[in-house]
Amino acid sequence: MTARLDVLGAPCFVEAAHAIPLVGVVVSIRTGSQHDPEGMDGLARVMLRMLRRGCAGYDAQRLEERIDVLGSELGMVASASTLTLHGRVIKPNAAAFCDLLASMLGAPTFTDEEVGRLLRETAAELTEARDSDPALAHIAFRRAVFGGEHPFGRGSSGRISTVARIDADAVRAFHRAHVLRSNVVLGFSGDVTEAEAGALSHRILGALADGPHPPDAILPPPVARGRRLVFVDKPARTQTQILCGGLGTHPHDPDHVALAAGTAIFGGTFTSRLMKEVRSKRGWSYGASARVAIERARHAFTMGTFPAATDAAACLALEIDLLERWVRGGVTPREVAFIKKFLTRSHAFDVDTPSKRLHEALDVELLHLPATYHSGYLDHVRGITKDAVDQAVTTRISTDDLTIVVVGTARDILDAVKAAVPALASTEVLPFDRD
Repeated sequence: MTARLDVLGAPCFVEAAHAIPLVGVVVSIRTGSQHDPEGMDGLARVMLRMLRRGCAGYDAQRLEERIDVLGSELGMVASASTLTLHGRVIKPNAAAFCDLLASMLGAPTFTDEEVGRLLRETAAELTEARDSDPALAHIAFRRAVFGGEHPFGRGSSGRISTVARIDADAVRAFHRAHVLRSNVVLGFSGDVTEAEAGALSHRILGALADGPHPPDAILPPPVARGRRLVFVDKPARTQTQILCGGLGTHPHDPDHVALAAGTAIFGGTFTSRLMKEVRSKRGWSYGASARVAIERARHAFTMGTFPAATDAAACLALEIDLLERWVRGGVTPREVAFIKKFLTRSHAFDVDTPSKRLHEALDVELLHLPATYHSGYLDHVRGITKDAVDQAVTTRISTDDLTIVVVGTARDILDAVKAAVPALASTEVLPFDRD
């Protein structure tokens, strides 16, 4: 069981396993793109990435060399609600690795030259992302479902125009306001004892400034009303990307697990309804899936396919029909019995390493999940009934308020796609290279 310590006022979680002499280290900051200033979308992510571009005693190149010399690896992830550094290091160098993290977090250099270089790289990455049709679909879907004002709609990467407004002063100010001892959660996994984790935590936290951190800025997202089509127009597309959905679940919903199970029945396994009808029977899309995302606030329900352009309209019409039958007709006892077995048996893959078990504890802390969200998961799944699944799906999934995003070539398939959506309320055509 993951242990919890309190170190200098910050929570520290420890999942020990001593078979292999490796130590996993996670430093999460309770902030993210939710705190990006207006017009500076992407600032939180830029600040996080700048931590690896130089700190006291190290320029960017020497910092990378030091990571390698220690026998360690380090990654970074930015989301709407958190900024996270996660690494692994051989046990003899764990203290030195944590000292390096302390310098990165507590004494970053943020030079004008290095910030400028990263901003240019970020703009180039955003431009390059336009080549990815799946990325375009997810960006358009996120913006359409949540709107441009909500953190879930803005996205952590920002836009070319907003990244252009960021400078070194903004990066420094964001760091001062958010990288604080009171705003950090630590995690250690692998070959480490609780006493050792406490000492390593002191090394990291001792380098951070103290003070009150900004409050959570993620409010419940608004509901996008009506059936709306957002068509991302890209030339010469022989294949399309289709995403459909709307608001889904919140971890504190009493029907949260039942909805997740119902979504798995609909599109979460290789034998799900979506996969059978779209791929197995018709061969329209190699993949067909549905999922509900988990965050601090209610997030999205999404179903996705990627059919050929010639099959896009028919595939979309089928998906909407399947969705309506799922919501209005419910699931079968046989489907519920299968998904309960599947979820309970596959759960072992979610907890088969110390790192995975640690991240479950961190998720509870960082995403404000119910205390028994993971520890009581199997009991929650075993308690699912057909009636509970049907009620959850009917309550949480709206077939009337449906956002549909298609990436394709408008002149070839737009009219057919529009005709495939009954009671379509609005259509918006966007150029693929819009900011």
